[in-house]
Amino acid sequence: MIGLRAELALIAVAIASAAMAQGSTTDEIAKYRAALQDGNPAELWEIRGEALWKEPRGPKHASLEGCDLGLGPGVVKGAYAGLPRYFADTDRVLDLESRLVGCMVKLQGFTEAEAQKNPFGNGNAARSDLEALTAYVTSESRGVKMNVPMRHPKEIEAYRVGEKIFYYRGGTHDFACATCHGDEGKRIRLQDLPNLVTTEGAQKAYTTWPAYRVSQGELRSFEWRLYDCFRQQRFPELVYGSEAAIALTMFLAHNANGAPFAAPAIKR
Repeated sequence: MIGLRAELALIAVAIASAAMAQGSTTDEIAKYRAALQDGNPAELWEIRGEALWKEPRGPKHASLEGCDLGLGPGVVKGAYAGLPRYFADTDRVLDLESRLVGCMVKLQGFTEAEAQKNPFGNGNAARSDLEALTAYVTSESRGVKMNVPMRHPKEIEAYRVGEKIFYYRGGTHDFACATCHGDEGKRIRLQDLPNLVTTEGAQKAYTTWPAYRVSQGELRSFEWRLYDCFRQQRFPELVYGSEAAIALTMFLAHNANGAPFAAPAIKR
């Protein structure tokens, strides 16, 4: 009996030590991110994105300043905090990236393939205009509280489809988004995995994308984050601007309502 009590005591100490170590590691990572945030390289993408927004380009030699992101043509301030949303001119729910592609096609005369070329950058040899435009537009919503609408029937439908995708299990590993992001206290390597089922978790995660990834030297959009999650789940490739990508974004973005937007941020 004494031996059993001693073993239980050692187990309790080990658990407590592990919890303290995890808490300490989490705190140190938070300090690391805070230190990097001052002078975030994402500012370079924001500057280039603003220039692209205002520059006459494409066969029509037009800028994107007439693009309606939901608050009226050319209104950028606070627009991202209300996306995705239903757009009557397309009769679809669109996220930021898909709306930008549509504006590039309609206003500037690009083909959809041309507009979607290099959606995710890979160094100076393959810089992404879409990631730069995303950085600029999202930066104009810093401090604005998330207010993604769910009034139109197609907005409600997109949310419900996104919820289904979040919980859908499949692939070679029988994974779902919820496998990593449906419980408290999960972590992969040194990375905390936010519980996106809760309001607090969804707000903390969604409002910090897009983000500059230090390990990649690139700014990454929210669609990239979903694309990479699908890759890690061993799911089929998530098509850029697809209904699935928009629906999943709608589910997570609406769950983050009420929180001030805080991106582009910086991550490991």
